[in-house]
Order: sequence, then structure tokens, then C-alpha cells
Amino acid sequence: MTKKDTTERIESLIKALPRLTDGQIRWLESIVTQFQRPHKFTRLPKSDLIDDTILQDFGDALRIHHCFSQEPFSKDKFEYVLEQVLKANGIPAKRAPKGNPGHDMTIKKQQFSLKTQADKSIKAHELHISKFHELGKGDWSDKIDELKGLRKQFFNHLKNYDRILSLRAISKPPKRWHYELVEVPKSLLKQAKNGEFEMKFKSTQMPKPGYCRVFTPSGTKKFELYFDGGGERKLQIKHLDKSLCIVHAEWLFPSETL
Repeated sequence: MTKKDTTERIESLIKALPRLTDGQIRWLESIVTQFQRPHKFTRLPKSDLIDDTILQDFGDALRIHHCFSQEPFSKDKFEYVLEQVLKANGIPAKRAPKGNPGHDMTIKKQQFSLKTQADKSIKAHELHISKFHELGKGDWSDKIDELKGLRKQFFNHLKNYDRILSLRAISKPPKRWHYELVEVPKSLLKQAKNGEFEMKFKSTQMPKPGYCRVFTPSGTKKFELYFDGGGERKLQIKHLDKSLCIVHAEWLFPSETL
């Protein structure tokens, strides 16, 4: 966009201002004030997803959201805003149909699974994906060998997309907002092939919940799959070491609003 185009857009906005109501002007003032507050947006220099413009545009969308809400970005907002920002910058992006059991978005011919995390117990150094996918109605009761079938479901689900992104709100009011965009390598999750199983036989649930844990050669935990035997029968990923992932970008800004 040329300087002339920008000037014309600004002049058009100025002409529209006198026709706005007092309430509409107040909302605009809130957004402009937020844009003028100090902030810190950073990205991984070698990121193939986030360049300087996308970093700024997505961060500004986060800031606008928090002019109207004290709740973190939800998954649907993450999907919508990411798609709009990418498309505005000439990058092909298309959300999958709602309820699609596999990928959530296609970006430059790659299929992505998109997650969000904003729980109160969130930890800066590890990821928790509370619902990675739903577990089917296969054999699952109280036999530890049945966990192998659930792990197979996990591997089959991984085939439905190329990459995994998680938008995490790791700091919230009364502190500043701090978001980060983290990519979980599929190659890391595939290491569950050599994971160690444990079934919680003392649990009152049926089917019994269980784990598949993955460790380094020295015994440090990389992550664990948790087969949740509750009503949803879902797979969770717990205690995923963030140092094994890729942090594409971070957005920090004040939480105060008018």
C-alpha cells in the first residue's frame, strides 16, 4: 500500500467521525488508547509462519479483543483472526468446515491443527492440551494392553494434518497479557511409539484412565499422553516440555482498558 493510499484511508475515516454516536467514539477512543500503550511483540527470526507484518497485525487484533473482553482468545477467535491476518498479507489460508475431525486450517497447502491454552494453572515451561482429540468406542476397560489401541488412535489422528500450533495465554490480568504461538513438532509426538504405559487401576472410573509417558535417555519426561476415561473419552497431552517445541512469536501488552 502506497503512502497516498494510506492518506486517503485516513481522510475517509476523519470524514466519517462526525457521524458517529458518543458511544461509538468512546469505543474508538478505547482502541486508539490501547494502540498507544507500550507493547512488545517478538518473533522467531527464522519462522516460516510469522513475519514482521503478521506479527504486528495479529498482535493488534489481540489488543483490540482485550478492549472489549478480559477473557483470553478462544479457539474460534484464534482460527478466524489468524485466517484474516494471513489473507490480508497475501498468504493463502482457509479454515476447515466447523466440526472437521482432522485439520482446522490450510495455510500455503499445509494442513494445521490449531489449539489454545489459557487455564489458570498454565505453566510457562510446559504445554497442556486438554482435548487433543476424542477417543473412539474401541476396546477400553481395565486392561493395560488396551492402551496400545488408544495410542494407535492417536497416531491415526496425527495423519490428518501436517503441523500443530497452540496459542497460549501465559499471563493475564491483573498482570499484563502475554500470548505466545508455539508449534508442537509431530516428530516429537511420534516418539510415543516407545512410551511407557501405566493404567490407573485404583481409579473408580470405567474405563480406567491411563498414561503413555515419553522420557529422554536420562529419564527426564518429555511429555505424556493421558487417556481420559471420563464422559468425553478424550486424549490429553500433559507436561509437554516447551523447550522441545518452536516458539514462533510472543505478544506482551498492558491489560488495562478504559
